[in-house]
Amino acid sequence: MELSELLFIVIMAGLLSILAQYYGLLTFDGAVASLTIGLIIGLFGSADWLLILIIFTTLGFAATLIGLAKKKKSGLQEGLFGERRYKNVVAVGFTPCIFAVLSFFLGEEYYTLMSLAYISSITVAAADTIASEIGTRDKRVWLITTFRRVEPGTNGGVSVMGTLAALAASALTTAIGWMLIFGFTFEMLFLIPVIAGMIGCFIDSLFGATLEAKGYLSKYSNNALSAMIGSLFAIVAYIHFF
Repeated sequence: MELSELLFIVIMAGLLSILAQYYGLLTFDGAVASLTIGLIIGLFGSADWLLILIIFTTLGFAATLIGLAKKKKSGLQEGLFGERRYKNVVAVGFTPCIFAVLSFFLGEEYYTLMSLAYISSITVAAADTIASEIGTRDKRVWLITTFRRVEPGTNGGVSVMGTLAALAASALTTAIGWMLIFGFTFEMLFLIPVIAGMIGCFIDSLFGATLEAKGYLSKYSNNALSAMIGSLFAIVAYIHFF
């Protein structure tokens, strides 16, 4: 790794954490966790991988700020004012870190596979985050297991608005990740992270309505597990079809 790339990784990871805490989007421990995860992904993956994470994080923060006042009135915001703690950061960043480290040790032979898995882990997080932030504004929410109407913000609740927002977030995140890693030549492989993002998002809702609702999973472990399942789907799909 060249010195310029190393400096870029350290500066960007640090800048994201500092600004996020300054604007009240992360607590101090959340900012430390963000810095740690950013450095792991940048140093073991690449600067492009870190940039994908930064773009996703920025979009997630933007989605959090939009309509925050209404979410606070309903008690649906993160923390007291929409801020996220280290548990939120680790839940989202754990799976991407795993694939960054694996990519480093597996080498060039598995770069495409690990890149798809990495992008997929981010698309799951993006789809779930946007679905949660946007979906809380849709009053027509159904429980994913029974399809009975429930209140917005209920674990396992899904809505048309939230699902469409998740699909858009998954496709946009995939496009950004694809262009940064593979360039502007699109092929069928592009669909894998998009589908993985939606699968992970629905898995998160399913686990939310069952295991999380019964206390077997926290929302943080649910986030991490759903991202891992979405990424594993991407790996299996790549190996099986390509």
